[in-house]
Amino acid sequence: MSRTLLRALEPEDLEILYQIENDQELWNVGVTNVPYSRFILRQYLANNSGDIYADGQVRLMIEDGEGRVVGIADLVNFDPRNLRAEVGIVIAVPYRRCGYAMKALSELADYARRVIHLHQLYAIVDPSNTASIALFEKAGYQKTAEMPDWLFDGHSYRSASLLQLFL
Repeated sequence: MSRTLLRALEPEDLEILYQIENDQELWNVGVTNVPYSRFILRQYLANNSGDIYADGQVRLMIEDGEGRVVGIADLVNFDPRNLRAEVGIVIAVPYRRCGYAMKALSELADYARRVIHLHQLYAIVDPSNTASIALFEKAGYQKTAEMPDWLFDGHSYRSASLLQLFL
C-alpha cells in the first residue's frame, strides 16, 4: 500500500459521494436510510465550509498515493463543549483490506488531536460487524459499552458497541 492522504471535499467528488451515499448495503452501518440526489449532494458540496465548528462535522476524502479516492472519513456529532466527535469511515470495495482504513483512522486521530484539539473520538458499531470492530480496536479504540436495542434495521433492533479513543 502506498501512502494515504485525507483531503477536503472537491466538486469533482460528486460521483463518488453519490455512489457511497446511495449504497443501500451501507445504510445499516450508518444513519442514512434514504437515497440522495446528485442535486442535493451538489448543494452539499457547494455549501459545506469544511469547518467542523461551523458545520458540526467534517468529511474528508481518503486518497491513495496516486490521487485515487479510496474512501471517505467523517467526524460527525461534533461536541465542542466536551471535545469529542463520532468517527465514520467507508472504504470503496476494491480498496478494502488494503490498509487504507487503518492509515486513515491514524491520520484522522492525528488531525483531531493536533488541529481540532479533541479529547476523544468514538464509533458506534454493530457487534456483528467484526471487521469494523477489529479495525477500530487495532487503531487503539477501546470497547467501553454495549448499548441494547440501539440500531434498527427496519425489522428488528440490534445492540451496538461503543468504541472510544482518548487522544
